Amino acid sequence: MFTGIVTDIGEIVSFTPTAQGQLHRLRIACRYDQTTIADGASIACNGVCLTVVASGVADGKTWFDVDAAAETLALTTAKHWKVGTRLNLERALKIGDELGGHIVAGHADGIATIVSREDLPDMARFVLSTTRELARFIATKGSITLDGVSLTINTVADVTFSVLIIPHTLTVTTIGGWKAGAEVNIEVDLMARYAARLTEMK
Repeated sequence: MFTGIVTDIGEIVSFTPTAQGQLHRLRIACRYDQTTIADGASIACNGVCLTVVASGVADGKTWFDVDAAAETLALTTAKHWKVGTRLNLERALKIGDELGGHIVAGHADGIATIVSREDLPDMARFVLSTTRELARFIATKGSITLDGVSLTINTVADVTFSVLIIPHTLTVTTIGGWKAGAEVNIEVDLMARYAARLTEMK
């Protein structure tokens, strides 16, 4: 489990497909202490929970390897990742850690498309669209995870919604580089999903 509070921005330094094309091995450079990264650990990469299969240090910088399966490549923005892609990173939640965002599973539900970006004096406003299936879990003032970042929904209109991003978040995540037309991973709030399911069962 995660909280949607990004703790580092990593960069893909190698991207190697298998012979069958069903699995891709990614090497991601980061600022984490390599001695704290165990094989089998979970790290959310742009909101996608991936399992560490190896780690090390090269040129004074930590790296870790993860495998992205065919389903991950099909359902998330991982299909667009390449060498040089920057990723929001978050280590798995430990018992006793501060829950600064909201409960995030690291299982991206799909993709949202950035419709527009408006840079305001003290923040940025993004309008995004998603599928009707996912839009039913999105509510004003509710929580949502976009590229691994826990955010509060500002407005909702049919299949579009907006979020307001403060300067700190623009600086410490990849959101500062978002542009209209780009795709981002979306994970809806678990509580909203369970509430919808309970309503369907009545």
